[in-house]
Amino acid sequence: MTRQPAPYRALASHLKQGGLIAYPTESCYGLGCDPRNHRAVQRILKLKQRSQRKGLILIAANYAQVSRYVLPVTPDQQHRLHHSVENPTTYLLPVRSTTSHALRGEHDTLAVRLTAFKPAAELCRGVRSALVSTSANRAGKKSLRTYAECRRLFGATVWVLRGEVGKRKQPSTLCDWVSGHVLR
Repeated sequence: MTRQPAPYRALASHLKQGGLIAYPTESCYGLGCDPRNHRAVQRILKLKQRSQRKGLILIAANYAQVSRYVLPVTPDQQHRLHHSVENPTTYLLPVRSTTSHALRGEHDTLAVRLTAFKPAAELCRGVRSALVSTSANRAGKKSLRTYAECRRLFGATVWVLRGEVGKRKQPSTLCDWVSGHVLR
């Protein structure tokens, strides 16, 4: 395995220790953490004032980063997932029984998006992990689109990464993996 660049080593360490980050995504700033860190996931839910019943989204640069959370998919299905990245699509994939209820909520699926948005994909590759990705805002409030807005709302409680959000005006398409039905 290649050596992790220094900025990503520090960020990966922050995440591993339960730290939260805000980072640019396709349509707004995302609020994220290491999905393996239960304490960090709970901090995000509390910070957003979001019910655990709803579940959260994981973003990743590739399928391998989310494979520990969802039931296995065939190589053809992985191909389908990777080709959905040009039009940001979040799929509700059947979940492994070991996946935390804090991530999946009261569902037997997990929301997963493989991202082609360069800053988010590089972040996932750099920290070598999928990330929780929920909009950086309180529940029911407007999504944040700038570094300055995130700093004002979160202060020092969240490591805010500089960058520009994508040009999308709406969140990703939400699609049930099994039925193919578009839910959003």
